Amino acid sequence: MVTVASIVEGKGEVEAVPILLRRVAAQVSPNFAVQALPPIRVQRTRMLTGDLLERAVEFAARQSGEQGRILILLDADDDCPKELAAEMLRRTEAARQDRIIRVVLAKREYEAWFLAAAHSISGQRGIDETIAPPRRPELVRGAKEWLSRRMPKGRAYSPTSDQPALTAVFDIDAARSAPSFDKLWRDAMALLAG
Repeated sequence: MVTVASIVEGKGEVEAVPILLRRVAAQVSPNFAVQALPPIRVQRTRMLTGDLLERAVEFAARQSGEQGRILILLDADDDCPKELAAEMLRRTEAARQDRIIRVVLAKREYEAWFLAAAHSISGQRGIDETIAPPRRPELVRGAKEWLSRRMPKGRAYSPTSDQPALTAVFDIDAARSAPSFDKLWRDAMALLAG
């Protein structure tokens, strides 16, 4: 069994990331066992300043045991995911060279991955059954709002309830058309394979 500790920024990711890791593991092999620990939540701005990222990595290392792996996942917002992830990885590896650590930044936001696989979430959580993925889902500013506009009047997308539920059903293969999700896939595979 592989143990993975996660560091995330949002309330929705606290519930969604363990589901996502288990789904990726199941695609590797139906019998593959992953223990996805409850994520450590740290506000994005606090993670990027001072030494809170390093402290969170240290906590994740202690929490996951000697052979544990660490995934850091946050939204890139307007930052370049590649550049910011590289800087964060440099910092985390300096803090814990003895761990397998991966840093993934969703281009704009996690929900862009749902947009990339929009056909698979149609009809789920009140989402319009006729939705189709936008041409460039990771460039949509406000993916949460995009989803809300496709829900019944008076209902808005809620990260704390909708994000875990949609993570459990969205088409992972379709989401890989979004480069940042494909990076998550590759990094999750590296964490699981060790």
